[in-house]
Amino acid sequence: MNETPNQPPVAQRELPLIALKDTVMFPGALLSVNVTRPKSKAALDAASSHDGLAVFVCQKSPKVEDPASEDLYTVGTIGKIRRFWRVDGDYNLTIEGMTRVHIDEFTQLDPSFVARVADVAGSFERTEEVEALIRNINNQLKRFGEVGGALSLEASISIFSADDPNRLVDAIASGIDFKAPEKQEILQIPDVKDRLEKISELLAREIRVLEIGQQIASQTQQKISKVAKESILKEQLHSIEKELGMDDEGHEIAEFRRKIKAAAMPDDIKEKSLRELSRLAKMSTYNPESSYVRTYLEWLTDLPWGVKSPNNVDVVNARATLERDHYGLEKIKERILEYLAVHKLSGKIRGPILCFFGPPGVGKTSIGKSIADALGRKFVRVSLGGIRDEAEIRGHRRTYVGALPGRIIQGIKTAGTSNPIFMLDEIDKIGIDFRGDPSSALLEALDPEQNNSFSDHYLEVAYDLSDVMFITTANVLGTIPPALRDRLEIIEFPGYTMEEKFQIAKSFLVPKQREQHGMTKEQVDITDKAMMKVIADYTREAGVRNSEREIAALVRKAAKEIVEAKKTSVNVTPDVVRKYLGPEKFTPYLAEKEHLLGASTGLAWTEAGGEILTVEATPMPGRGQLILTGQLGDVMKESAQAAMSYVRSHAENFGLPDRFYAKIDLHIHVPAGAIPKDGPSAGTAMVCAIVSALTKAPVYKDVGMTGEVTLRGRVLEIGGVKEKILAAHRAGLKTVILPKDNKKDMEEVPKNVRDTMKFVYVDRMDGVLKIALVHQPRRRQVTKSSLQPAFPQQAQA
Repeated sequence: MNETPNQPPVAQRELPLIALKDTVMFPGALLSVNVTRPKSKAALDAASSHDGLAVFVCQKSPKVEDPASEDLYTVGTIGKIRRFWRVDGDYNLTIEGMTRVHIDEFTQLDPSFVARVADVAGSFERTEEVEALIRNINNQLKRFGEVGGALSLEASISIFSADDPNRLVDAIASGIDFKAPEKQEILQIPDVKDRLEKISELLAREIRVLEIGQQIASQTQQKISKVAKESILKEQLHSIEKELGMDDEGHEIAEFRRKIKAAAMPDDIKEKSLRELSRLAKMSTYNPESSYVRTYLEWLTDLPWGVKSPNNVDVVNARATLERDHYGLEKIKERILEYLAVHKLSGKIRGPILCFFGPPGVGKTSIGKSIADALGRKFVRVSLGGIRDEAEIRGHRRTYVGALPGRIIQGIKTAGTSNPIFMLDEIDKIGIDFRGDPSSALLEALDPEQNNSFSDHYLEVAYDLSDVMFITTANVLGTIPPALRDRLEIIEFPGYTMEEKFQIAKSFLVPKQREQHGMTKEQVDITDKAMMKVIADYTREAGVRNSEREIAALVRKAAKEIVEAKKTSVNVTPDVVRKYLGPEKFTPYLAEKEHLLGASTGLAWTEAGGEILTVEATPMPGRGQLILTGQLGDVMKESAQAAMSYVRSHAENFGLPDRFYAKIDLHIHVPAGAIPKDGPSAGTAMVCAIVSALTKAPVYKDVGMTGEVTLRGRVLEIGGVKEKILAAHRAGLKTVILPKDNKKDMEEVPKNVRDTMKFVYVDRMDGVLKIALVHQPRRRQVTKSSLQPAFPQQAQA
């Protein structure tokens, strides 16, 4: 059935044309337009002579201010001007769309557009497919409204009263906010079926977008509703508790009040806690500051005010515990027992803070744990290595987000008592930068005269640390600030001898590694000779950490062999050690293999214990230059210069010609050039190396030496005697030359080491040369001319 829609008659086919920005007019729609462009105003003036009719066409780009004919679409809508008024020179219109037209040609371009137009065919055939599309669109419109799609009242009336499919499409396209290019596409489609399909596609897309938005809004609402529900339930619970008389102030406030009363706080601190609790009770749950006050009260109430471990100072039990856990270290154990005995008699720790000083791996931290076990107290360890912020010690102010107390107060809370054994590990590795000096913050905590009122920035109240037993550890003393070091009693931990390492490994390390790897002594047995081979050939250290690592490797490989080869046990002998650990890492004899010219063996102290070092000297033709290499520090360079000056001033004693140094350059090198070296104690070794190189007198290969040399040839006292002698013993040296003033330090050297080595004490450099050189240089004969003074005296008038 063919139907022709009723269309208003068009009096003129040649009509004024007005370009619209980003707007498409459809037949049957009312549109309000604000006209500002001169060409459009001229077209409106011309429309008055055409019964108020004009063609309204959308321009392709809304950015074009003065469009030409090619900037306009070719299909538009004839509109009748229903209302017209001027405001400040602009035209405001209300237009009613009449019919779709196609622009055949432009008959005028200036001062306004005039175009000849023809109607777009509006006939259609109402087929079953068209009916189905119409019904589907009606269902989509209902769904569109259900998911929140907005339609004006006029658009709704036009849509649901339209019996013409073209009018239905026009009403939907004008009533829903599609994009302008999409609306223009609908306007241009001639076939009604295609128009219905396009509008259905656009409606489906809009419905999907609205459904997604509705889903997002629903999820957001659920979250908000959950928070609101929790708040309402809390308020209801609070109201119910008030009605039942269970808690007038709220459960949380009452719990804090109970904790404050139960804690043995001083009166002033308890008063401050109650003031903060009163503030919290008046705050709203939604006040962000309430969480800060709550956290502060938790810290105050959780600290062990007045809670102490029993003061079980039993010196006999403490001695047994120290002997059980540590081999050797007799002087250290004796000093700790003296410390505990004084504490038992006085009841208070009123003395210097102990500082365990020594190389890594000698048992500084573990002996602190043994002290805690012996006293039955809690043990707290805080590592200070790398700390640069003072707030790490004193805490942060509560005004900062995420503020917390310092590490000392945190450790006290963790221990749960106010008198734990508190170990401040690696105190020598504290840094200083723009955030403050953490070592200065420790002064108050470690001073027995003032740590009874230690102030933490977070707590803002005094806390008594006088019952805490502080122990510090350090590898180097030079980096500890003098003010802090003055508060410490230094207890030096020396390195272990080979025999001590063997006993430690046998009694402590091997059983520990067996237990950690799930092995028994019957499954893996390490012989004494194998143990000595591990210590001598695979480790070179003052402590026993590397020894423990090598023992762990032996136990692991033994476990692997037991599993793979289905053995019941493995007996680790020296041959098995080499099989498991590979070639020896260190030769048991590190000193020189033969007497050498221009090379002497010196002894040095490092953070890891004692070491031996070789000093080499080589003369060569030159102009008297002294060349120093091997990463030597300033003090060691000065020692080399002093050694050369001593040799030059005693040239005749060594058989050297006058001004011998003017024709040679002397190169002094200390091998292991990648390792920095410093200190004055290599002076004797440098003199020996220089004299040997210049006189061709070899230095004994098994003689080591240490000592500072002055320009007059005196040998001065040095430090680290025990560590240096142990290094010489490990290296296989037979004779050690020491300064005479260091004879007193030999008491610290183990007896088995003293019995196997020869020690020579000297106070002059010529005594060192007599012992160290294989043969003595011949003294040069002094001629008469050489006795003349270097600077002739001036004759007196």
